[in-house]
Amino acid sequence: QVQLVESGGGLVQAGDSLRLSCAVSGGTFSSYAMGWFRQAPGKEREFVSGISWSGANTNYADSVKGRFTISRDNAKGTVYLQMNSLKPEDTAAYYCAAPRNSYYIGDDYAAYNYWGQGTQVTVSS
Repeated sequence: QVQLVESGGGLVQAGDSLRLSCAVSGGTFSSYAMGWFRQAPGKEREFVSGISWSGANTNYADSVKGRFTISRDNAKGTVYLQMNSLKPEDTAAYYCAAPRNSYYIGDDYAAYNYWGQGTQVTVSS
C-alpha cells in the first residue's frame, strides 16, 4: 500500500518562503511521477506542479511559475515543493499525489490515485 505524508506547511507572511515535503512509502517511488495539488476553502482542488520519475521533466500551473520549484530525492523517497514569494492567494491545503500512469505529470486530478492527507499553508497579507 502506497502512503504519502506531507509536511512543512505553516503560517507565513506575504513574500516569505516555505518548503513542503512529501515522504512516500510502500511503492517503487523512483519509478513514478509525482504531483502537487492544492485546495482552498470553497474551491476545487487544483494542480500546482508535477515532476517525472527522474526529475528531468517538470510542469507548473501558470499561477505558480517562476515562484515554485518541484524537486525529488529518489534515494530518500521524497518529493519537495519550494514555494517562494508567497501570496495570500496561495493559501490552501497542499496535497501530494501519485498518478496511475507512472509517466504522467499533467493537471488532471482524476489521473492521480494516491493522495496524502494534506498540509495547510496560510499566507497573511
